[in-house]
Amino acid sequence: MPGARLRALLIALALEAGRAVPKSKLVDWIWDEQPPADAANALQALVSRLRRALPDGAIEVQAGGYRLTVEPRAVDAIRFEQLLDQARGGDDAHQARLLREALDLWRGPLMQDIGDSAAFDAVITRFDGLRLAAMEDRYEAELRLGRGPEVVAELTELVSQHPVRERLVAALMRALGAAGRGAEALTVYQRAREALADELGVDPSPELSALHVALLRGEVGGRPAERTTNLRAELTSFVGKRADIAAVRELIAAHRLTTVTGPGGSGKTRLAVETARTMLGDLPDGAWLVELASADGSGDLAQSAFAALGLRDALLGDAPNADPMDRLLAAIRDRETLLILDNCEHVIEAAAAFAHRILGECRRLRILATSREPLGITGEALWQVEPLTLPADGADAREIETSPAVALLRDRAGAVRKDLATDAGTLATMARVCRALDGIPLAIELAAARLRTMSLDQLAHRLDDRFRLLTGGSRTAIPQHRTLRAVVDWSWELLSDAEKMVLCRLSVFTGGASLEAAEQVCASKVEQWEVLELLTALTEKSLLLVTEDDVPRYRMLETIKQYAADRLAEAGDAESARHAHLAYFTDLAATAEPHLRRAEQLEWLAVLDAEHDNIATAMRGALASGDAAGAMGLAAAAGWYWWLGGYKAEGSELVVAAAEVPGEVDDETRATVYGLAVHFGTSGRNDEHQVAEWIHQAYRFGRDSQGSHPSLRFTAALERMLGGPDHYLPAFEAVLTDDDPWARALARLQLGKLRTVLGHDGPEADEYLEQALTEFRALGERWGISFALTELANRTALRGEFVAACELYEQAIGVVTEVGAIEDVVGMRSRQAQLYWLLDDAEASAAALTEAQRCADRTGWPTALAEVALARAELARWRGDTELALQQIDLARTLFGSDAEHPNVSAMVHGLLGYLAGDLDEARAHHNSAFEAASAAGHAPLMAQVLVGIADLAVRAEQYEQAARLLAGSTATRGLPDRSQPDVARIEQTARHRLGDVEFTEAMREGALASRPDLVALTLAW
Repeated sequence: MPGARLRALLIALALEAGRAVPKSKLVDWIWDEQPPADAANALQALVSRLRRALPDGAIEVQAGGYRLTVEPRAVDAIRFEQLLDQARGGDDAHQARLLREALDLWRGPLMQDIGDSAAFDAVITRFDGLRLAAMEDRYEAELRLGRGPEVVAELTELVSQHPVRERLVAALMRALGAAGRGAEALTVYQRAREALADELGVDPSPELSALHVALLRGEVGGRPAERTTNLRAELTSFVGKRADIAAVRELIAAHRLTTVTGPGGSGKTRLAVETARTMLGDLPDGAWLVELASADGSGDLAQSAFAALGLRDALLGDAPNADPMDRLLAAIRDRETLLILDNCEHVIEAAAAFAHRILGECRRLRILATSREPLGITGEALWQVEPLTLPADGADAREIETSPAVALLRDRAGAVRKDLATDAGTLATMARVCRALDGIPLAIELAAARLRTMSLDQLAHRLDDRFRLLTGGSRTAIPQHRTLRAVVDWSWELLSDAEKMVLCRLSVFTGGASLEAAEQVCASKVEQWEVLELLTALTEKSLLLVTEDDVPRYRMLETIKQYAADRLAEAGDAESARHAHLAYFTDLAATAEPHLRRAEQLEWLAVLDAEHDNIATAMRGALASGDAAGAMGLAAAAGWYWWLGGYKAEGSELVVAAAEVPGEVDDETRATVYGLAVHFGTSGRNDEHQVAEWIHQAYRFGRDSQGSHPSLRFTAALERMLGGPDHYLPAFEAVLTDDDPWARALARLQLGKLRTVLGHDGPEADEYLEQALTEFRALGERWGISFALTELANRTALRGEFVAACELYEQAIGVVTEVGAIEDVVGMRSRQAQLYWLLDDAEASAAALTEAQRCADRTGWPTALAEVALARAELARWRGDTELALQQIDLARTLFGSDAEHPNVSAMVHGLLGYLAGDLDEARAHHNSAFEAASAAGHAPLMAQVLVGIADLAVRAEQYEQAARLLAGSTATRGLPDRSQPDVARIEQTARHRLGDVEFTEAMREGALASRPDLVALTLAW
């Protein structure tokens, strides 16, 4: 932002982001005590300059002032204060995390180069003070979490900068003490005392002096370090299994696969999580919990692991053929991490196969699994979780109180009632309860929850009766299962019929249920207004958990869920509940679907994302039962969500599967599903015959449909396109008069893109794209906006307008990241890296490439990683670094796998290798392969790019006339010259110099009229 006053104005507005700042205040901030004579006009002129430097609409005029139209949290200073406020609540881990996030917003001194202003000086002083206080709070929280040794270096530097900040001095002393460096901590105290005396003339505070004394006595130490991970902060204390943690840690250290086995409810998951938490300091890449409770029998566990690691299921264009395991391996191959596979028993074969493969290919990975049975893999170490230790018969009150089982009961009971006595009689009754429950943690916790509504004596009496009744159950069931079922059966018997029905029907949900969803699924059995009351009752009885988000969701423990599902099946109500569940989420997706193509798409994407697991479960249930109408109805409603929301692989699988279910379905729905299948299919590398068949089916069933789904508008266009390139443009022109504005905008976008692909240059292509952009912006549809901006950027770059092209890419990136489609960012950042290099801005080029790599790494998708590798190879070739270019090409081919033989990829790879080959025969072979692949692809820009490579071969073979002809052929093929490829200028300059202007011009004229295959054949024959 040029100019100190312009920067000052932007900062003054940003500090009040979203609110109008009075003009008088802005004048005071910018000019301090020396305002200009006509301050109002001077301010208005300054605002006008700022408007030109910012995006349209960034500054609004309001009564008496101006407003910067950004969200307050988008301003670092405001976000910093918000995070400080949020950090005041919660536990130490919560506080440390938020304070780290707040302090990470600082990247240097605050508000530099804005001139002198008392108002700004006051802000700077205030924020510097807040920053120091936040640092002190953060390091104190880190110390309470046992991370003292990790922060010694940071604190040492801070204390050197602020020697009289006693809280920082105390934190450094504690950190050194925790690291076993007590002598150094005493030296820090001595220096601080001297600094306080010299600078302030005071002695250390009583708190610092007391810490000094504690260090002298050896009373200051620390706990093991902890790292950030997806392990959630627990709401309850961990009771009774500390020795197990040490044992499991030793097994993990000695074996790459350790499985914790035991009955349901015995605490396997909690033991695994707590063990992993103690190991975080020794794991450079952390520990990650992969919850498999919701996985189905297909055993595709890689997708669950991928999600747990925070990697997006959003692919590049070839999503339908994605292998989740390959994607996962590409993301974690070199990580030193611990993967916790939780609840493997219901997918035991798939879990075993998954662990075997991933351990074989990720040599620094370790797995800790929890299951009711071993995975059965050679080299697997096992740890059997035993029930909590019970007090011995005849134990005294002290022994009963300290026994793990009773300690757990006391801890959990204390959360529901505060009047529980601790006398010998009460402790003896607690021992009876724990013995009756065999020390099973889940059973004890469920029993403790009942103390809300009954006395401890009543609980002990009822548990004893129920437990003895159910231990003699099925002889074929394992004893542990009989004990756990006794607890759940007992809870079940305490429910009313209406509560039982609601609990059963909630078992069809995955990932919890909103109130509205629960009401609809249960509405056929009870009045809708009763559902909330029943949900509340079940929550009070600890059979349901309620999230504390803005929109509460009701969840149940997996053990309870399975029990309820069994009861639902026994009652013969499972199919009815599945249909109600499917109907609700089909209606929800159908309601959201049109909004996904309008400005409100972000809000509706969030709604559907919250129900993603339920939508997938409903679809898989319909597919499993052969419910064609249900499966196709949901596919038609949710298909665009899967595409837009970054679930392309999953969406492709489910839409195609729905399209193949036989059964009676109305024509409009069937046509919509086939149209969506085409959309998913043409984005990847599917069988052309299969895509053509989907197009025929979409056209056949949608031909007479008057339905509202925009995909039906394109069925006739797609059918006509099957006739070949001559039909491409007329096919979409028919949609330009459609009533749906999104369909019209997409038709114009496709026409602009197709003209480029076909090499039909001219103002029409830009006009189509610009009009499509205008229409998508009017709709607020971010995917279309980004698509149009990207196509315009591509064409702008070809014309040599690199700065403008980079700005268009930047706009496209900003829009598409709003919907979270980071996979689209990879290609745009890679292209920006090349254009910045052409602008001689190496720093910006490197930054763009780094961002492309970061986005590719986040997707974990091999094709995205390969795209970045090819961009690096091209840049390396331009710089003359042949070795790096060849390395990146090899990496890209490895990442592409079998897709490296696809015509588009093959043409690009062989073209690069042709440039890099030192031997002319080798270069000729590569360029020949590139030409054959580009011819098969039928893509004019790609063919034009290949012709430039063959022109380079002609120059190397001293065929200068042929090189000029090939350049002209490239331009004619593309429809416009390519100014974004440095090879074009180099080849043109060389050929012109060798031939002279007259002969060069004649050769160019001949090349523009000649047959491109003949030109290539002649060149390659020499």
